[in-house]
Amino acid sequence: MAERKILAGHAVRRLRRREGLTQAAMAEMLTISPSYLNLVEKNQRPVSAALLVKLAETFDFDPRALAAGEPGGGAAALRRRLADPMFADLEIDRNEVEEWLAGAPGGAEAFARAFDRMGVATGPDGAPDVTDPLAELRREIERWRGYYADLDAAAEALADEVRLGGGDLYGAIAERLRVKHQLTIRILPVDVMPDLLRRTDLHARQLQLSETLDHASRTFAAASQLAQIEARDAIEGLVRGAGFADRAAERLYRRHLTGYFAAAVMMPYARFLRACEATGYDLELLQRRFSAGFEQVAHRLTTLQRVGARGLPFFMVRIDRAGQASKRFSGASGSPLAESDSRCPLWRVHDAFDRRGELAVQLVELEDDARWLTLSRTVTPQGRQYGAVRAEFAIGLGIAADFAGGLAAARGLDLKGAAMPIGLGCRACGRAACPQRSAPPMGRALLINERERGVSAFTFGGD
Repeated sequence: MAERKILAGHAVRRLRRREGLTQAAMAEMLTISPSYLNLVEKNQRPVSAALLVKLAETFDFDPRALAAGEPGGGAAALRRRLADPMFADLEIDRNEVEEWLAGAPGGAEAFARAFDRMGVATGPDGAPDVTDPLAELRREIERWRGYYADLDAAAEALADEVRLGGGDLYGAIAERLRVKHQLTIRILPVDVMPDLLRRTDLHARQLQLSETLDHASRTFAAASQLAQIEARDAIEGLVRGAGFADRAAERLYRRHLTGYFAAAVMMPYARFLRACEATGYDLELLQRRFSAGFEQVAHRLTTLQRVGARGLPFFMVRIDRAGQASKRFSGASGSPLAESDSRCPLWRVHDAFDRRGELAVQLVELEDDARWLTLSRTVTPQGRQYGAVRAEFAIGLGIAADFAGGLAAARGLDLKGAAMPIGLGCRACGRAACPQRSAPPMGRALLINERERGVSAFTFGGD
């Protein structure tokens, strides 16, 4: 980060206003001149490495917020929105977008929110549907950046308490459910629960689990049951605070928070972060050490944002073979690879389906020159019976290349070397001469020459 010129006046201004400081007061605390701070806030001067250190020391400021907190997701994200055909006649170029961000960051953020709310989903008549429960759910998760400090702290305290009796977390949770809540765990044959993985039978005082669940999934199910009982008030407080207009979104959010608490019990924050740093975020070692599944570990990596003890800013997506995303967590990464509804076929997350269970490592570069190290692997949901449909998903986990140097998966890689140039789906990608292109980018004029045929099926004009 220190090697790049970072124009992030919006983030510095937001920090100053949050602290209730004038420019003169903040400049004095940072031992810089008010005029220099004014230029920084107007994006007329970059944030230097020395100023970054001062901000971090004085205000417990996370430098990664400079990249993650850009209005509207930053210039690239705004350009993707402006690529919508409704804006095609305006011919807004890259420089105008950057000037807009520098001069009116609040207006840019307001436009992004309005555009996203209008376009999250459409009904059969093409009209905007602003009550799409999945869109509401994702907005609320991203509002918290996927991290819930109070919930995480409570889960960590509970994990420490139940582990006092021994090292078997599943057994410890089962014992706590039995003794404290009069709930026993019963493993049932698949023919008794053919279409269910778990069920709470309050009449029989049983948590019933399918025999098809592996050890990590049984532990997660037991921890989820504990969350529903012992973290109920904290979870309900977060659900009420979200103010969902849709009951389905409310229930989905409650389920998400219950799963968050369960994962935090399995992978307690401080212990998990220490293991990450000691192993170089080695995914296989983390799975074994915490008796967790690959997807559970990948999701947990996106939540490590405790003040004063932050982990690396990962993002995660889960897609099927058709490229449809069923989970997207950008965390503190601010990565458009998690925010975009479309993906590039040149990203190796799609290749993972042909290399079942293997970790695919790839360095990619987006059109804005941002480079990301990505790790992809398939996962298979629990509960499959012989002869039934085999569901399979690919997990894409990624981090900005600037932060990837210490990763176990990056050993031997030249993070400044050649990277695969990718986009965010053909309709949002302006890369010319791409042989993989399936559609022209939105808002760009097609150029048809009957006497020539390039490597790409589509040729188009510039910005």
